[in-house]
Amino acid sequence: MAQRPLVLVHGLWDTPRLFRRLEEELLSRCPELTLYAPHLPHRLGSTPIRTLAARLGCLIDERFGPSQEIDLFGFSMGGVIARTWLQDHQGYARTRRFVCLGSPQQGTLTAQWIPSCWLAGIADMKLGSPLLRDLQRSSDRLTDVSCLSLYTPTDITVFPGWRAVLPEGQSAAVPVLTHRQLILNPVALKQVADALLAD
Repeated sequence: MAQRPLVLVHGLWDTPRLFRRLEEELLSRCPELTLYAPHLPHRLGSTPIRTLAARLGCLIDERFGPSQEIDLFGFSMGGVIARTWLQDHQGYARTRRFVCLGSPQQGTLTAQWIPSCWLAGIADMKLGSPLLRDLQRSSDRLTDVSCLSLYTPTDITVFPGWRAVLPEGQSAAVPVLTHRQLILNPVALKQVADALLAD
């Protein structure tokens, strides 16, 4: 059976170049895998996550059409953007697997004092933000998606680290110390690739 395309969603202050090492790891194991990492300009965190999720949906449709089944991966804020697309734009109907890495699915204390009038996208990641409350209320839409949350307990970007866990699916700690090491450390990349390529 052909491998599903894998969509990679980057986080705040990043670009798709962030995924270069992960892409190399994935393609070394599965050369036929189709990877797509769209660029989502966050405007330094001022673009609301719902706006970015709608844009993500448009780009997925442009690349693969409206019905191609995909797998989805989000790093950091990218995991919340991906989840918002899944739940608010019926992405769950075409997504087989969703892996998020270091994503503040339950908010992060580091965003708590950010004013929403200036940096709406960052403010969307506050504990108990309107967006996160809405996503929690509709989290049953993820029931039929194979969800995995990967995180490090010592994260200070998503703080405390255990808040980087979805309400659905499984979770696992990654043996690195920092948020950035989650996407750059070879041990972390192996664990992420194992999850994304699992049968």
